[in-house]
Amino acid sequence: MPPDVGGTVVTVGSFDGVHRGHMAVLKEITRRAAERGLHSVLVTFDRHPLTVVRPEAAPGLLTTPDEKKEILSQSGLDYVAFLPFTRALSEYGPEQFVDLVLRKRFRVAELVIGYDHGFGRGREGDIDLLRRLGDAHGFAVDVVPAVESGGAAVSSTRIRTGVEKGEMERVEMDLGRPYSFRGPVVTGMGRGRDLGFPTANIEAPGGGKLLPCQGIYAVRASLRTEIRSGLLHLGPRPTFAGSPPSIELYILDFDEDIYGERVRVDFLKRLRDVLPFGTAAELVDQMKKDRDRAKEYFAMAGD
Repeated sequence: MPPDVGGTVVTVGSFDGVHRGHMAVLKEITRRAAERGLHSVLVTFDRHPLTVVRPEAAPGLLTTPDEKKEILSQSGLDYVAFLPFTRALSEYGPEQFVDLVLRKRFRVAELVIGYDHGFGRGREGDIDLLRRLGDAHGFAVDVVPAVESGGAAVSSTRIRTGVEKGEMERVEMDLGRPYSFRGPVVTGMGRGRDLGFPTANIEAPGGGKLLPCQGIYAVRASLRTEIRSGLLHLGPRPTFAGSPPSIELYILDFDEDIYGERVRVDFLKRLRDVLPFGTAAELVDQMKKDRDRAKEYFAMAGD
């Protein structure tokens, strides 16, 4: 920490997704820091801990590091620290983590954690142990209760399940914003234009980003300085034998050259499965139905 920072109110964790439960914790540490004249700090990691300790169980990411930074920049925090999660760090017990990281590096005066928090080797650092360490070293430990949605606690695991099932409306409720990804527009095969539906092929995101299940989605696309309504095809193209899977964006009432530009896509609603069609004409008929359904959806949403 900078030398003028005398004490901090800290929370620590992966914060993948930065969902409504996470935001409740961040709101609490900023409130407590302001009351005590301290600085608010989130200590998080630049890759998910499971990629080191159990790679076979590592989940797809709800937020890449860049996405997480963008969301956190609007949280009101004073500082966010991204710790490289290494094998050595994974072997710290909770006492070591508190002493070497939270106390010596981040000058913790108060630790605020979520109701299900655990850290240190094997997640041994539960709430009871942290309170004992706080008593021993002179820092307070406070717990933020669960944030619920639809009768269940909001969690990154629950949101991942929703993304994998294409339940984008429930995911949006848990996140507090639509689920999204970013990517550049790349050259495709031109079939959409030939069919009368010019699409932008978007490069699949890397970095372990989790994408929803295959399907046709109503989406919003942010490009240049505009936010436009559209449809997204995500997955295989069974009507055209031998075609690889694709991510194809069709923007309603838009036909401009956007090759090479980066687009953010917000998933709003899964409309249907990806289906095979016997002919291109049958596919076009279905695409017209999809477009009409999307326009109805956006009209009801007030877009």
